[in-house]
Amino acid sequence: MERVLAAGILAMAISILAGPKFIDFLRRNEFGQHIREELPAEHHLKQGTPTMGGLLIVFSMVIPFLALSKYTQAGLTVFFVTLACGAIGFVDDWFKVRHRRSLGLNGRWKLLLLAGITIGVGWSAHDIGLSKDVYAPILDWRITLSFGFYLLLFIVIAGAANGANLTDGIDGLAVGVAMIALITFAAMNVVTWIRSARATDLRDASALDLAILGAALTGGAIGFLWYNAFPAEVIMGDTGSMALGGAIGAFAVMTKTELLLLLIGGIFVVEAVSVILQVVSFRYWGRRVFLMAPIHHHFAMKAWSETKIMVRFWILAAIMCAAAFAFYYRYYLDFRALR
Repeated sequence: MERVLAAGILAMAISILAGPKFIDFLRRNEFGQHIREELPAEHHLKQGTPTMGGLLIVFSMVIPFLALSKYTQAGLTVFFVTLACGAIGFVDDWFKVRHRRSLGLNGRWKLLLLAGITIGVGWSAHDIGLSKDVYAPILDWRITLSFGFYLLLFIVIAGAANGANLTDGIDGLAVGVAMIALITFAAMNVVTWIRSARATDLRDASALDLAILGAALTGGAIGFLWYNAFPAEVIMGDTGSMALGGAIGAFAVMTKTELLLLLIGGIFVVEAVSVILQVVSFRYWGRRVFLMAPIHHHFAMKAWSETKIMVRFWILAAIMCAAAFAFYYRYYLDFRALR
């Protein structure tokens, strides 16, 4: 337990202390955000705000995790998914900065690279011996997917990464929602570790590793939020949103809570669904469901302040994550023990 707390505190301290010099570096090198013309007028005030701030979260997480980790395969898998998804986001951000436009890496390339990451996760899951069953709480169903499990892995990881990316449009929104999700995963793994055995040395090292990583990412996110709160001094860009989203998806896979991700990443799901509904409705019926998608822009167009949108989305995320934790504690512990 001390390792988990130490990882979170150390990552937060690194993020807060390194923040000013890092932001100054981004500003001096003109790594500024480019805003799409169709976004609400107040968003254009963010033009030129230093981007790629997600590097601060990733860097802050790496040192505590490597220093305190038990180096289990499950923990390392989530760690490398975080780095790999962050790397995809970094390339996307780099293209935007270099070409001075709001369009970065082609979407097909993103999906192809995420598929490559999924292959690695699938191999690791097979090597660890994770069950190909998906558990549905309340109904107590164990749904066997066989090879369909690997398709589910892609949906979970790519969906979480892109959902987090879509959510990153208002100061503090995406990082706050991701932080709440990561705290939930860290708490779930702490409970699993404690419940796995009475003797400390016999407890599930994988659960401890995942809790350490969750705490380290949470600490890095808290430190980043110090500078990303409205009005943001730095934007995390795709580097941060892809890294955090990918990590959340990988946590769901390694903890066998794929269905619970609908609650833990509920805000990401809502944001993604709002875009899908908007596109389908306009393409087939010529009507828009929302004033603008993703849905947080809809509320911005209705003259809600960024702070109001951010806080209300955080509240919804906290409620959904609390429900997910309750489901996990009530239904998932035995299923995970038998994986």
